[in-house]
Amino acid sequence: MLDLSYRKHLDLRYGENPHQKAALYVAGESGGGLARARQIHGRELSFNNLLDADSAWRTATDFDGVAVAIIKHTNPCGLAVSSDQVEAYQRALAGDPVSAFGGIVGFNTVVTAATAREMSSVFYEVVVAPGYEDEALEELKKKRNLRILVAAPAENGDEEYDLRPLSGGLLVQSQDVLAEDASAWKVVTQRRPDDREVSDLAFAWKVAKHVKSNAIVLVKDLALVGMGAGQPNRVNSVHLAVRAAGETAAGSVLASDAFFPFPDGLQQAADGGVTAVVQPGGSIRDDEVIAAADEANLAMMFTGVRHFKH
Repeated sequence: MLDLSYRKHLDLRYGENPHQKAALYVAGESGGGLARARQIHGRELSFNNLLDADSAWRTATDFDGVAVAIIKHTNPCGLAVSSDQVEAYQRALAGDPVSAFGGIVGFNTVVTAATAREMSSVFYEVVVAPGYEDEALEELKKKRNLRILVAAPAENGDEEYDLRPLSGGLLVQSQDVLAEDASAWKVVTQRRPDDREVSDLAFAWKVAKHVKSNAIVLVKDLALVGMGAGQPNRVNSVHLAVRAAGETAAGSVLASDAFFPFPDGLQQAADGGVTAVVQPGGSIRDDEVIAAADEANLAMMFTGVRHFKH
């Protein structure tokens, strides 16, 4: 028996579409996470705002260092990590400046005034962070409708389960949280990845966890430069990721949330300039995929774990 108890926390203007009713419910009397974020500026939050803001918050806070995530339709279209927040934001925006328009920005550190000034030239719906410098708030509040949220990490037990409604019932699973170490991954190609590639592969693998399946992400210097998400086959996702990255695909690395069932997707990535790949492995055609990687002089690592996100 699974007993769930939620109370209404906030009425929303409408659901995903104007003809749908919607509200936000929370469990318990206290806690963290996006559901309990405090809005300090901007117009009323919508159902879609909250879904995207949650993706931005979850994604940004999943990374060490100073991380900035730009989300569109729950997928990261921009994501970067740096020691400097302005640089992290600039590199996240550069990943897909077209899709960033009307997006949601998530930070895992207090937003600085310098970063807020950098954001002034782009239209965003929501920004969510653990806090803001006073001057940053002054700058951000110049945009009357920008929704500014302050969020705290979810407390232990707040997110023990992932709940999905199903016609006539409810699907329940544990969260996709797993301690992973790139040094334990298996190099399956003749060429081993160099240190820079390993660093980018580890970053790309974590990014892929936050992208809808079939997920393909291209990363270069700890920044997302191309992404293909939600496609019915992996080749389409590779095509979209390489096209989005453009010239930046040259010298990038690729992460695939599940194995390549055929060599075609990997060959397409190599043609686009990708130099290294990380994927779970486990296909009956792994030998063919590895051979294709060797022929293209790619380095490839198998994790033994997949990260589907439906």
